[in-house]
Amino acid sequence: MALAATLVVAVGATTMRYTTVVKEMSVLFNGQVMVTSKDAIVVQAIPIFGGMLPQNFTIKELEGIEGIERVIPVLFVVNTTFSGLGSMPVNFSMGIPVEDWQAVLGPMPLKGNSGHFPTNESGSEVVVGASMADQYNWVVGSRIVLHERELTIVGVLDTKMALLNRCIIMPLKLAQTVHNNVGNINIVAVKPAQGYSQGNLTSAIQRKVSYVKALTEEERNDVVQPIIAQIESWNVGMQTIILCMSLILVMMVTVMSVSERRRDFATLDAIGAPLHFVFSVVILETSLIGVFGALLGIGFGSLAALLIASVYTNIPLALFFPSIFEIVPPLYMVQMFAAIVLVCCLGGIVPALSAMRMRVAEVLRAEY
Repeated sequence: MALAATLVVAVGATTMRYTTVVKEMSVLFNGQVMVTSKDAIVVQAIPIFGGMLPQNFTIKELEGIEGIERVIPVLFVVNTTFSGLGSMPVNFSMGIPVEDWQAVLGPMPLKGNSGHFPTNESGSEVVVGASMADQYNWVVGSRIVLHERELTIVGVLDTKMALLNRCIIMPLKLAQTVHNNVGNINIVAVKPAQGYSQGNLTSAIQRKVSYVKALTEEERNDVVQPIIAQIESWNVGMQTIILCMSLILVMMVTVMSVSERRRDFATLDAIGAPLHFVFSVVILETSLIGVFGALLGIGFGSLAALLIASVYTNIPLALFFPSIFEIVPPLYMVQMFAAIVLVCCLGGIVPALSAMRMRVAEVLRAEY
C-alpha cells in the first residue's frame, strides 16, 4: 500500500501542479485581447513556438482599428542557456515597455519592498523572479550576464505565479537587443475601448491584419482546455487503476491471513464471542494497513514529487522544500489518505464476511 500510495501521490501531485501552472498563465493579459503571429502555438497567453511580428508596422495597423484603447507590444523568449550558469531550460525573458509594467503584470510588489522597476528603455536594469534569485543568491544590485550582455538586477518579484518566478523581466528595447530581435515582438496585448466586446475586436483585427491571430480570454482557455482535460482524465484513470489493484491485493492478503487463522476465529466463536467481533478484527487490521501505508506513501510520494519537479525544471531540490504544500496541497494529502484507508477497508469486507460464516465444528475438527 505504501508503494501504491507513493506512486499515486508522486504522479498525481506533479500532474496537478503542471495543470495549475498552465492555468495561472491566464492571469497575464487579463481583460485584454492577445495578438500573435498566425503560426504561433499559444498556451493561454504565452506563445511557446512561432514567428515574430514586425513591431512598428503591426502596432500602426492595430492603432488604426476602431475600438482599441491601448496597444502593448511584448517580447517573450524562452532562455535555453544562461551564460556562466549552465543549462537553464525552464527560464524566460519578457520585454515590456517601461510605461506598461502594471498593464501586463498588474500591481506586482517587489520582495522586501526594496528596489524598483526599470525606468529606462535602453538601460541594463532588470527585475527577476524570486525562484531564480533564491537559486543563484541574487539580490538587488547583483550583476548577471545574459547572452554576453551584463545586466543589473534592480528588483526581485514577490509573486506566487510559477511563470514569473522563473522570469527575467526587462524593458522591451533591452530585451530585443539582448535576444537579437531588434524591431520584433511576438505578443501584442490589446485593451478594448469601453463599449467594445473582445469578440468583435478580434474579428476586426483579423480582417485588417492578415498575418496575425487574435484571441479573447475565452478563446485562449478553449485552446488549452482540451489538453488540460486529457491530462486530468489520465491522472484520474491512473489513480483509479492503482487503487483498484491495491484493493485486489489487500483482499488477497486478507483472505490468506483469515485462512491461516481459522482455528483462532473458530475458537473465539466457540467460547461465545459475538459474530461481529471477528468482522471488526479483520476490518481493523485492514484499516491499519491503510493508515500506515497511506502515511508512508504520502511522505515518500511528496518527496518523489519534489524530486520529479527538480529534475524537470533543473532547480535544486532544496529550493522546493519551502513550497512543498504548493506542489502537494494539504487537501490532496487528506483526500489520498481517506481514499487509501477506504480502499483497504473495502478490501477486508469479503474476507471478514467469510470468517464470520465459517463452520465452527468443521474447523475445530480439522485443526484439532
